[in-house]
Amino acid sequence: MWRLLMGIIALAWQAQAMAGENRPAIQAERLSGTVKILASDDFQGRAPGTPGETKTVDYLIARMQALGLRPGGPDGRWTQDVPMIRTRVQSPATMAFTGGQSKLALQQGVSIDLATARALETIDAEEIPVVFVGFGVHAPEQDWDDFGDIDLTGKLAVFLVNDPDFAAAPEEPAAGRFGNRRMTYYGRWAYKFEEAARRGAFGALVIHETEAAGYDWSVAAAGAGERVALGSQPADTPAITVQGWLHNDAATELLAMAGRNLDDLRTAARSPDFQAFELTGVHFNADLAINLSRFDSRNVLGLLPGAERPREVIMASAHWDAFGVGDADEQGRTVRPGANDDALGSAGILEIARVLKAGPPLARSVVFAFWTAEEAGLIGSKAYASDPVYPLESTVANFTLDILQTAGAARDVILVGKGQSDLEEDMARVAKSQGRYVTEENLPENGLFYRADHFSLAREGVPVLLIMGIAGGADLVDGGREAGNQWIADYVGNCYHKTCDAWSADWDLTGAVQDIELIRHIIEDLGNSTHWPRWRAGSEFKAVREASASVRE
Repeated sequence: MWRLLMGIIALAWQAQAMAGENRPAIQAERLSGTVKILASDDFQGRAPGTPGETKTVDYLIARMQALGLRPGGPDGRWTQDVPMIRTRVQSPATMAFTGGQSKLALQQGVSIDLATARALETIDAEEIPVVFVGFGVHAPEQDWDDFGDIDLTGKLAVFLVNDPDFAAAPEEPAAGRFGNRRMTYYGRWAYKFEEAARRGAFGALVIHETEAAGYDWSVAAAGAGERVALGSQPADTPAITVQGWLHNDAATELLAMAGRNLDDLRTAARSPDFQAFELTGVHFNADLAINLSRFDSRNVLGLLPGAERPREVIMASAHWDAFGVGDADEQGRTVRPGANDDALGSAGILEIARVLKAGPPLARSVVFAFWTAEEAGLIGSKAYASDPVYPLESTVANFTLDILQTAGAARDVILVGKGQSDLEEDMARVAKSQGRYVTEENLPENGLFYRADHFSLAREGVPVLLIMGIAGGADLVDGGREAGNQWIADYVGNCYHKTCDAWSADWDLTGAVQDIELIRHIIEDLGNSTHWPRWRAGSEFKAVREASASVRE
């Protein structure tokens, strides 16, 4: 029955695509129709390794087949396999900090969100020493090292979230050292977990702060002890046993057990003189049963071959996954449908594919990628970047759509990650042709440049451009910047990663169409040019790209 439905959908979209060939343009109705399907209960929240994944992948393939694209995966397939594991800490989970006669019992989802990304069925942690590492930054270029001579082997590292200068006053030593309010990669929880692993730590916890993290505790704890991770890691890749978030109140009690004040330590950690230290007499204990399963998830790839230089590839991408089924909300809803995050982005990629396919052939190829497991830490795009179907040296650029604003037409487009590449000039040029202008993200402290799938490609040197609707309030035609900021506050505060991130007939997708059309225009221009976008001086990705410069000469 499902295959028959897919066939019907494919034929219907093919007919619509043919009807629009005379006037190809990104269309809000098509975007809305796609999201309505992908975010329906029938797709069960599109979690990797579930029946919802199967339906999602089948749907995306049927849509691309209907458009006349070619399979873009390895060996002439539509998909790239991503071996994965899923772990979930079972209830009840016994966890506590102990120190002398004191004991701080930890409750999953309330005072801690603890999980493992390793293929383990039990975790028995006894008397694990605890180390407070401040922000946990090791940045030789800034003459900054929070770790000093501390040995983290077999210990639990506790980090502050964000960068040392996030809350720094102008007179403090950290002020301006790490981008001020703009989060750098040092501020991301992913970096902190990686650094703890490199140093042999047993585990790592990041102390949650709503403003510094960019989201409230309910979002941080939304994983409920469940994680998905790559099923096969290189043998020499270090890994920590446990990882997660520690509620600020619990962190305050933890530091008090060692005779320390958390607020005072936040101030001290904003100095380059800060050194990590062990919480004398304090230990972490846990007795955990882990539900472990293995499965193959899939990236979905479609190809529009270039007519003249097909080996030069432009990528347009979004992630297809969401958060699946969880606990019931106040209305009894259990499906977390991810309508905006990122069914709408996926719909945008399909629209770009439709419009480009209906137009004149491009000289370069375009690959349309739909990544798995973004919500688990950019896993699908990381898997592709480590084993690319198309050489990254000859990948022209990556364009990523991840959350688009649904509040109407905007006078501007939001730039995420200023100063990275000359794709910013293309954004400004095309925005001007639309009668719009470019605004820098006004929530740089959220570190969104490091939180979307384009980052996996950027780390390997591919120039990137991200459209993300929660990076800053748009200057809306109806209501201005105030209305744009309010849209973000409402979405992030109420529906981000939750059951109410659902399709709505009341969405005004005019602004989303503007942004998608802007990316389509840049892709089309690059697709018919010989230009290779470049990283700007000072970008951390410039040296990686330049190492393969001879390939593009």
